[in-house]
Amino acid sequence: MSTVARQTFAYVDLGAIQANYRAVSSYISRGGVDPLVISVVKANGYGHGAVAVARVLEAAGAKMLACADIEEGIELRREGVTVPILVFGALSVSDLDGIFTHCLTPTVSSPGAARALRDAATRRGTCVACHLKIDTGMNRLGFRFDNLWQTIPEVVLGPGLKIAAAYTHFATADDREHPLFDLQRSRFSEALGRLEEFGIRPGLRHAANSAALLRDQSTWYDGVRPGLLLYGLIPSGCPRSLSLVPALTLRSRVVAVKGMRPGETAGYGAHFPVTRPTTVAVVPAGYADGLDVRLAGRGSVLVRGRLAPIVGAVSMDSMTIDVTGLGVIPGDEVVLVGAQGGNRIGVEDVAAAIGTVPYEIFCRTGSRIIRRYGQGMGRVGADGG
Repeated sequence: MSTVARQTFAYVDLGAIQANYRAVSSYISRGGVDPLVISVVKANGYGHGAVAVARVLEAAGAKMLACADIEEGIELRREGVTVPILVFGALSVSDLDGIFTHCLTPTVSSPGAARALRDAATRRGTCVACHLKIDTGMNRLGFRFDNLWQTIPEVVLGPGLKIAAAYTHFATADDREHPLFDLQRSRFSEALGRLEEFGIRPGLRHAANSAALLRDQSTWYDGVRPGLLLYGLIPSGCPRSLSLVPALTLRSRVVAVKGMRPGETAGYGAHFPVTRPTTVAVVPAGYADGLDVRLAGRGSVLVRGRLAPIVGAVSMDSMTIDVTGLGVIPGDEVVLVGAQGGNRIGVEDVAAAIGTVPYEIFCRTGSRIIRRYGQGMGRVGADGG
């Protein structure tokens, strides 16, 4: 029995991800500085597919990956990923068995997490290496920088737990005007000194996400944590110090073309009446595929190398675009994110159109979007040829 492939696909250029990893590695190796690159593949590899991304990063020489929770780490292990995997998230909401059975590196961010991890290690007659997270101003997970004298003693109490690393997370690395960035950097340095008073001398210190990596070399310490950079995007407000290749392209095809008379509307809600005879095309991609409803009247796609505005409501499974004068016919390729005919719509452009951040656009790529992988896939036609 034959099956009909869906017309909307995500093309992931694995060669671009490898090239971006090497660009980051080369950038931070300048001047004799050579911090560890902790490659972030959480949230399904920022929507690119965590397993495929992890494998290609490991092949490129990545020495450590990072994910959001134990379950994400287990998925990578089951698919054959062997390099160390750091788990960022809270341990209290996951089954700790996965840490031991799949050789994951946990983050300890509270005395309770330290107790639970130590007890689990003691029951198994082993010692587990972990990373200690210091909260220097994000006010999410981590030991408060100004309360370490009270919380850290329990972490170093007894066997079963080894502090292999310490890290923090910047809240405003992409905002050059905000004073919190420098304050957090100072607090982290002071916290590292305080840890030594308790006999904790972590062999690995890390703080820099993609934005901090580009902004300030003093935040590199012994390791950096690029995420967005690996997928080919420089955070807004950061110096464009790297030449990167966007790895993700979203493509679809026109499935219908029709005319509209002045005053008529397209889609639910009867918004956006047209003021002239208009030709619209229907594209089989909607909010179930990760497209934001706010793109209606704000965003555009590429068809026949030209920008075509999104008109009418973005519905669950489709949207309409204004193709007046373009000679569009059913079957024409539509680029939602990527390049076509000398024009390009970047993830950052989509994010700006709806007032959000590129991270959200990446991670919105829906589960029913089929991902196709290859080398240079972002530069070929929608049929992969």
